[in-house]
Amino acid sequence: MPYIIETFDKPGHADVRIRERDSHLAFLEQHKALLLACGAKLNDDGSGAGGGMYVIDVETREEAERFIAADPFSVVGLFERVTITRWRKAYFDRECYL
Repeated sequence: MPYIIETFDKPGHADVRIRERDSHLAFLEQHKALLLACGAKLNDDGSGAGGGMYVIDVETREEAERFIAADPFSVVGLFERVTITRWRKAYFDRECYL
C-alpha cells in the first residue's frame, strides 16, 4: 500500500539541504525500488520551498517511518516536520486505476 511522505525543512536550513544533497540522492538511488515518485517542493518561481514529497510503496506505516528516518536529510535533522499518509492510487500518469 503506498504512502505519501511530506517533509518540511526547518527555517534557515537551506545550507544543510545543499550540503547533504549528494548523500540524500544516493539514498534514493539505493531505495528506488520503493519509490513511486519523489521530489523537492518548489515555490512558483522555481526556487526551493524547503521540503519534499515522496510516494513510496511499502506495506506498513512503520516501514514508511523507517524509510524517512533513514534518509540522510532526516539523520542530520533537516526536517522540522514530517507527515505520513496512506494513499490509494486513483489516477496516475493520466490513467485511471479504479
